[in-house]
Amino acid sequence: MKTREEIISTVNNFLIEEIEIEADMLKEEALLKDDLGIDSLDFVDIVVIVERNFGFKIKPEDMAKVLTLGQFYDFIENRLNA
Repeated sequence: MKTREEIISTVNNFLIEEIEIEADMLKEEALLKDDLGIDSLDFVDIVVIVERNFGFKIKPEDMAKVLTLGQFYDFIENRLNA
């Protein structure tokens, strides 16, 4: 089981390395689409990375209510602890 800190570290490293988001933009309250500019193509990459790093699949409808980076961390943490 991963801690929240490990989840945040893994997600942030991926966003910085693969999606090329500036590290100082990665705040819990940041909006995925509006603040971080994550689009549907980026989302496909995110799904693959989550599967590879956390071992579960994300369906687009699972992410419908996930608007902020903090909610994304929560989503992963909840799925891992389910």
